[in-house]
Amino acid sequence: MPTLRELQQSFAAALIAGDPRAGEFVIADGIAPDARLNIYSNTCAGNLVGALRISFPAVRKLVGDDFFEGAALVFIAAVPPKSAYLNAYGAEFPQFLAQFPPASSVPYLADVARLEWAVNVALHAEDAPMLDAAKLACLSGDADPSFVAHPSVSLVQAAYAADAIWRAVIDDNDTALATIDLAQGPAFLVVGRGSDGLAVGRLSEDEWRFAQNLFAGVPLARALATVSTDMSTSLAAHLAAGRFTDIRERSPA
Repeated sequence: MPTLRELQQSFAAALIAGDPRAGEFVIADGIAPDARLNIYSNTCAGNLVGALRISFPAVRKLVGDDFFEGAALVFIAAVPPKSAYLNAYGAEFPQFLAQFPPASSVPYLADVARLEWAVNVALHAEDAPMLDAAKLACLSGDADPSFVAHPSVSLVQAAYAADAIWRAVIDDNDTALATIDLAQGPAFLVVGRGSDGLAVGRLSEDEWRFAQNLFAGVPLARALATVSTDMSTSLAAHLAAGRFTDIRERSPA
């Protein structure tokens, strides 16, 4: 007789991969175990496809319902969920699409998926207060501060104009979509949720590299040393957009 853990693992495998060995542990209630298992499996797959559909609406529109569902089912079999919180499921889907041969005819699809996942993260991130500007005024003159990024903030580097494609698809604006020049890339994007709601913005490459360091908690002086242009305006924009929640003072060595 299998242990409870073994039974749970077997049943999970059956739901995702159709492993028939778990059928013997299903209470059929008048329905054949395999048939009952198929009901559970189909329900599970439908719920996971639905979760991916919610998180990646522009990807679905770009490829159509049938293609999206087929790709989603392949992904689900390869990368089953690790928790019951379905808003957190799908982080690996953009990379899966980048390596999924049937999607190769839509070269910008993975970039759009990366942006949509960042949007999903922003929408479901926990609430956190914006950095109080008064804390900046309290810093000592020789301080080398680091910043704590808001949990909704993500950076996306895309080979194509993923933001323009995403907006056009979400707005059902075929005219805008037709005018997008796929040769105009890459795009360096910042995604977050501020007081005005969700925001997707573009950065220069230097601004993106600077932001990447700031959001990772790298001290300001070191973050500035990675770029060759003035970042005062960029830092002010991050502060105004509420992309930080706190500041940590560190005196230079």
